[in-house]
Order: sequence, then C-alpha cells, then structure tokens
Amino acid sequence: MGDLGRGVLYPDEQAAFVELDRRAPRAELARFVEFYWHVRWNVAEPYETKVLSHPNVHLVFEEPAPYVYGVHRSLFVRRLEGRGQVLGVKFRPGWFRPFIDVAVSELADRRVPAEEFFGPAVEDVCRAVLKADGPDEMIALAEGFLLPRLPEPDPVAEEVAGMVERIVARPALFRVDQAAEALHVSTRTLQRLFAEYVGASPKWVMRRARLHEAAARADQGDDVDWAALADELGYCDQSHLIRDFTATVGVPPARYARS
Repeated sequence: MGDLGRGVLYPDEQAAFVELDRRAPRAELARFVEFYWHVRWNVAEPYETKVLSHPNVHLVFEEPAPYVYGVHRSLFVRRLEGRGQVLGVKFRPGWFRPFIDVAVSELADRRVPAEEFFGPAVEDVCRAVLKADGPDEMIALAEGFLLPRLPEPDPVAEEVAGMVERIVARPALFRVDQAAEALHVSTRTLQRLFAEYVGASPKWVMRRARLHEAAARADQGDDVDWAALADELGYCDQSHLIRDFTATVGVPPARYARS
C-alpha cells in the first residue's frame, strides 16, 4: 500500500481501505504524462474520499465508461462503494492541450466522456484495462492506446509546464504579478497561457500550492505553529490562512489536523 499522495485529505483514514499505486510512464510518453495512478478500494459502507486537486488533467479508465477530468477547482469528492478499481493517466500541466481543439479552461470542473477526445476505441480499451491482471498489464494497455495517438510536441506546453512547476515549488508566492515577474512574462500573458494550457488561473495554482502545503503539514501529525506557517506561506496573518483553508476543506486546519 503506497503513500496516497499530496492533496489526498485524511490519508491515514483512507489508507485502511484504499490502495494507491503510482507508476512512471515509459520514455516516449514522459513528455506528456506525469504518472499513472491505480486505485483499488474495499469499503463495507459508502465512503467519500476528498482530494485537493492539482493543476492537471486526468484520463480515467473506470466504470461505466472512461472520462477526462479537467482541473477541479473546489474540493473533489468521490463516493466509494463496495469493491472497485480505476486507472488514471495524470497528464503533466499544460500537456493535455495538444490533444484537444479547445482551451483547457473549457474542461475546468467538468467530467467529459473520453470518447469526445479519443474516439470510440477508448471504450474498448477501458473494458480491457479494467479486466486486466494488475496495474502493470493495465498500464501497458493504456500506453498501447496512447502511443499512436500522441500529438506533435508543443514548445509552449513545455514552457507552461515549467511555469507551473516553479509556482508550485514556491507556495509563498501570493500575487499573480509576483509570479509573472519571477517567470519573466507579463501578468496578462501568464493568465492567457494558463487559461489555454492549464485550465486554472495562476492565482488558483498559487492558492492551491499553499493549501497543499498546509494540509501536508497537518498530516505529519506534529503540532503545527499555524501563525509561523501563515507567515511562511505569505498570508497576512494566521486568520487569513484559517479562512482560506476552511473555505476549501470545510474545517479549520487545526481541526483537520486532529481528525
């Protein structure tokens, strides 16, 4: 059973009945795919898993059909029942744009049938993936489907992926103009690129990076100096951090840490 990963809320609770396996893509796909994730669960009672999503688009092989999930800008909640499994393809930020004919912002907060982007063949692949014997075979089938459908490399997508990586690595960035200056572009250019390639605004990406860091600190199980963390993350004070965290997660950070 692996680490459930940054962004998954209440990881200790979920680890009791959710298994997560993450695998790196083969070299030919590494430009496009960040990693594959395989989730298997077994719950006696329905359970809602909650995730602070990342600025990524996912292709998910699941029942009853495969879907493409755009960036989910609020708290992502999924109801788990009985036993089941899914296989997800997590595309690198910006790198789903070359697969489609619209701005990635059109997918924000949406779940779209994968057939709209990959044609009817994706339905057959999904059925085969979910019948496969373990993650290795599932991933091999997914990669066999994606490889002949890869678009041409997009230098702008690579540039945007680097921008997201730099912002996420600096959760104390608080204003869009700060990020634009650090990335050597204008504020308007940064906002346009993120709408076109990421599917979420630079402000959202910066805010989500702060919330990921706050949740990760809470999940460590140690006492957290929330005032010091608020200062470290660029908030004007502890109350600002608490309001931001509560607005998205639903409970204050101290209460979340005790859960």
